[in-house]
Amino acid sequence: MLICKVISIALLAGTQSTAVAVNAAAGVSHYDDNRLLAERQQGYGKIAPKIVIVSMFSPEAEVWYASTSTRPLGNLLANNISVPGLSPLYPHVHCNELGEVCQLTLGESEINAATSMMAFVLSGLFDLKKTYFLSAGIAGVSPKLGTLGSVALSKYSVQVALQYEFDAREMPANFTTGYLPYGAYMPDEYPSLIYGTEVMEVNENLRDAVADLAGRAQLTDSTESADYRTKYVASGDMYAAAVAKPSVIKCDSATSDVYYSGTLLSEAFENTTKIWTNQSTITYCMSAQEDSAVLQVLMRAHAWKIVDFSRAIVMRTGSDFDRPPKSVSAFEHLRILDQNGFGIAIQNLYLAGVEIVNGIVTEWDGKYRDGIKATNYIGDIIGTLGGQPNFGPGSLFGGVGFSTTSNTETGLSKRKLLTERKGRRAGGWK
Repeated sequence: MLICKVISIALLAGTQSTAVAVNAAAGVSHYDDNRLLAERQQGYGKIAPKIVIVSMFSPEAEVWYASTSTRPLGNLLANNISVPGLSPLYPHVHCNELGEVCQLTLGESEINAATSMMAFVLSGLFDLKKTYFLSAGIAGVSPKLGTLGSVALSKYSVQVALQYEFDAREMPANFTTGYLPYGAYMPDEYPSLIYGTEVMEVNENLRDAVADLAGRAQLTDSTESADYRTKYVASGDMYAAAVAKPSVIKCDSATSDVYYSGTLLSEAFENTTKIWTNQSTITYCMSAQEDSAVLQVLMRAHAWKIVDFSRAIVMRTGSDFDRPPKSVSAFEHLRILDQNGFGIAIQNLYLAGVEIVNGIVTEWDGKYRDGIKATNYIGDIIGTLGGQPNFGPGSLFGGVGFSTTSNTETGLSKRKLLTERKGRRAGGWK
């Protein structure tokens, strides 16, 4: 049994106090590593990881803990830091011996992801200004672009379920889906009522760089998952990607707390992704529950100079297909048949992810310390970080972005503008 150090950190009256308890395995002591960990880091005594791995639930996290001999990953359970506000199921941030690589588990769904991620970045216990964030989880995969075990690196994350919804049995006869964008009258219209979280765009140059790193991995496969993939052969070229072996792909992620499955919903949300990101082709390939929440937290923290949003990475691996093959019903596909994709998705999450971690850490001085400059727009649909998104109604901040020094009057004027765009007034709503 592995017995490791626990660093418990409490915040009292604005002062950080650290209580360190060391339980070392017989004959082994890491006290010096504990004592010197913060001293070895930049950031005035705070741990300053080069990269943080963000997991959503236990299987995604445990695959990283099991690989203690891989360098420079090392033993991620060497240092375990309690952070107020993390999920009670996952209350620690775990870091390797030198604090260069850390990992935390958020809990599944948008609420768990947002609250845990915000607690982490605002804890004041870490210097995250130069940290890369690898959001790494499993997901449903579209057979149009990927297969079981595929590794996807995304440029966009779209909150596809942020819409009106009719029961499909009550939707208008000319609708193809029960989902209708806010303020719209047809499913293929752009939403006219904007919340600000609909679309998140990350650094495409970084995405491409880490996709190259992930491409170094020898991905795993299984005969069982290959057997299920053959069910898609009957669909021909449309699902050609489904019958191929796992590979690294570049495509986008949908965020929804609803664990949807089936051809109609999947096609509806792939169209939502295409329309909301203002693209001419289908780029949606992964269905997940947390990505937009994680990115929204990092974007807001960037606005206050706590993190660098241009260092955010979204990676998902396909554990199941988001829609069934022709010969299988949607219910059988989701609840009865075993697609046998979970195991290889977890393994490939690590195999591709560790190449990204190793690449960033080992190439830190020559390439990653100063960041990979974004040449595309990055941020949300309302221009919080500056620049003009090429999707949505345009920047709410005139292209200059949100300022932390803006006064109350400025803030009220922005909210008024957004309210006018939504067509909402006091005493009425439409």
